[in-house]
Amino acid sequence: MTAKRTLHEGWTVAGGPGAPVAAEPVPAAVPGEVVSALLDAGLIDDPYTDDAERAVAWVGRRDWTYRTAFAFEGGDWDGVDLAFDGLDTVARVSLNGAVVGETANMHRRYRFDVRSAIREGENELEVAFTSPYAYAEAQRDRLGDRPNAYPEPGNFIRKAACNFGWDWGPNLASAGIWRPVRLETWRTARIAEVVPRVSVEPGRGVVDFAVDLQRAGDADLELVCTAGGHTAVVEVPAGARSARARVVVDDPELWWPRSRGAQPLYDAAVVLRSGGEELDAWSSRIGFRTVELDTEPDADGRPYTLKVNGEAVWVRGVNWIPDEALFSRIDAARLERRLRQAAAAGIDYVRVWGGGVYESEDFYRLCDEIGLMVGQDFLFACAAYPEEEPFRSEVEAEARDNLARLAPHPSLVTWTGNNENLWGWHDWDWQGPLGDRTWGAGFYHELLPKLVAEVDGTRPYWPGSPYSGVRDLHPNEQAHGSVHIWDVWNERDYLHYRDWRPRFAAEFGYQAPPTWATVRRMTTDEPLAAETPNMLWHQKAANGQGKLQRGLDAHLPPVRDFDDWLYFTQVNQARAIRLGIEHFRSLDPYCAGAVVWQLNDCWPVTSWAAIDGEERLKPLWYALRDAYADRIVTFQPHGEDGVKLLVLNDSAEPWGGVIGFWKCTAEGRIVGRALLTIGVRARDRAELVIDGEAAPGPGEFLVTGREEFPRATWFTKEDKDMGWAPAAFTAETALVDGGVAVTVTAESVLRDVCLFADRLDPDAVVDKALVTLIPGETATFTVTSEAIAASPELTAALTAKPVLRAIND
Repeated sequence: MTAKRTLHEGWTVAGGPGAPVAAEPVPAAVPGEVVSALLDAGLIDDPYTDDAERAVAWVGRRDWTYRTAFAFEGGDWDGVDLAFDGLDTVARVSLNGAVVGETANMHRRYRFDVRSAIREGENELEVAFTSPYAYAEAQRDRLGDRPNAYPEPGNFIRKAACNFGWDWGPNLASAGIWRPVRLETWRTARIAEVVPRVSVEPGRGVVDFAVDLQRAGDADLELVCTAGGHTAVVEVPAGARSARARVVVDDPELWWPRSRGAQPLYDAAVVLRSGGEELDAWSSRIGFRTVELDTEPDADGRPYTLKVNGEAVWVRGVNWIPDEALFSRIDAARLERRLRQAAAAGIDYVRVWGGGVYESEDFYRLCDEIGLMVGQDFLFACAAYPEEEPFRSEVEAEARDNLARLAPHPSLVTWTGNNENLWGWHDWDWQGPLGDRTWGAGFYHELLPKLVAEVDGTRPYWPGSPYSGVRDLHPNEQAHGSVHIWDVWNERDYLHYRDWRPRFAAEFGYQAPPTWATVRRMTTDEPLAAETPNMLWHQKAANGQGKLQRGLDAHLPPVRDFDDWLYFTQVNQARAIRLGIEHFRSLDPYCAGAVVWQLNDCWPVTSWAAIDGEERLKPLWYALRDAYADRIVTFQPHGEDGVKLLVLNDSAEPWGGVIGFWKCTAEGRIVGRALLTIGVRARDRAELVIDGEAAPGPGEFLVTGREEFPRATWFTKEDKDMGWAPAAFTAETALVDGGVAVTVTAESVLRDVCLFADRLDPDAVVDKALVTLIPGETATFTVTSEAIAASPELTAALTAKPVLRAIND
């Protein structure tokens, strides 16, 4: 039998030489990290507020030692192991003074045999961490420097690259026991690993179990493998340390991404026995589905089309970063909130970006249940990586570990070799400084595809993001494979998204600050302004505020105060991404998907995220919900100066009805009307060129009705040039279950109305945003907040600035 006991109690941590605090041990949560322990002990300020991040930079340059004690009763065990699911990063593990193991990779699991060190009664366990900077810089000195997008040594240590800071994240290169630790005891044999390779054949699902064993002797063993209520029994002969079993399930229900169908999951289990006694067991849930990546060259280049169960899926995606800079704060409840927010925004695909971590079991389980496809990067990002030892062996062990660990999950659909490193080698002036030194190409083109085929064998692999499909073609060639679009934001206005015709847009993004309540969490600056010291500290992108201002200057009226700046930049972000998505969707099937940078933040910051670091929804989230809906209506350019109405139906049912659109003046006067009967088949589209008298003239705009079809708008001038009349409206409130309903009736054109209830209650949530109205129209915003509903003063404040906003107010 196998017994497992968590060792999460009684830990302390102490700093090594030179640590200005914690020279004496302080309590430490496990799982956890040093920064969290110091914060909990009151020894450092919150690194998320103002510029306190800089005051904890020393933490990553010191050694740290964790200690605890535990009792052990002894027993007739063949194996006694310490099992660590994650150590961050360079550690020496000692039990009762004897070194039992050493680590240098936060991305893999470790198991150490402690039979010779453990004793009956009390045992002292120590995990001593070397400074990640000291280790990485020593490896850099030994192997020779290599290019990195940031002036940090993160490419010389197998640690989350974003720990060393990013253009959206803090530098909190801490250390710690960041995932669970257990004491495991066993007799005769134990299950070391199970990889269920799931496939679908006509009329049946097949599960090929690959089971690795650890054994203490030559006893005969038996494996009982079960999937979907069907069982196969395999005898494991004396001495054998692996076995294979096949289980067939007749006519299984297929797992689909949430945009295509249901997510039936089946129980899978492996039981190890000897002489009728159960020795160990493994269990998971699996789903039956096929996945292909169509990259066969065509007349236009090379597609990048994801197919699930034989059907091409237009990917509605987001990029995912770790949801907290202090990883131990990320629990199952937080992940569920974030992933359900993604699904509620119409998203069906989450790319786990290569500068973070392989996420927890909870993350992939939730994606299985919700129906979110996962594209998983191997963990290399924006840098040249050495391929020499010890890194080659560490990368192989890390890849094998995570390929096996994540194999059961039907949500996981692709593996990708790296983030932007192939692009970096081509375009970021790496080749001269590198000379003949390795930079990771051997990992991406040779080692990793070999391991994916060997360990997984069911999912497609792509060498990089972006990548064009062949090594002698520029990796970010838009007619081939996947592309990243960063000239928009960095250099050009967001209207230039329409210049792109990608086969698959794997990254594109536009910044905005976080919500008001989160701004107040991240800075104590008074008065608030776009360029106060701590607002700038929480803007990590190069010339980020300048790029935000460039976008404002191109589209919106002059900013009068900080409230305007916050609202206008958030609206600009939402408009930019909505325009990009709708353009890319208009190119379907030539373009097979869009993956927005980024869904989430890891701390309070101005960034590209739709959900800020305090879990609040920015206006971008509402724009994603509109643009990623199964059914959308959008005006798109036609020819040089024309416009067309496009109706897209990416649902399983036909869509039809009467759609109306109006031509209006800036005053909101309707000067033209059209009513059309539209019928669109499932997974199809319809379009209408708007020309002649129906086309808008200078200073006019088009708007669709809001009954059977969602609203779409088309403006011939930017807001700054439209000459809008000042916003005029009435607003009425009414109490509803759990909150307040605010009904706005337009007396003038109202552009992109938003209600920022978080200014009154940080926990308030609003059901809609970015609503454009013409005179006589109404919109009701439902605010979920018991605190606001209980206060007449707060309820009244919902109807005026700075809570209720329109661009032309």
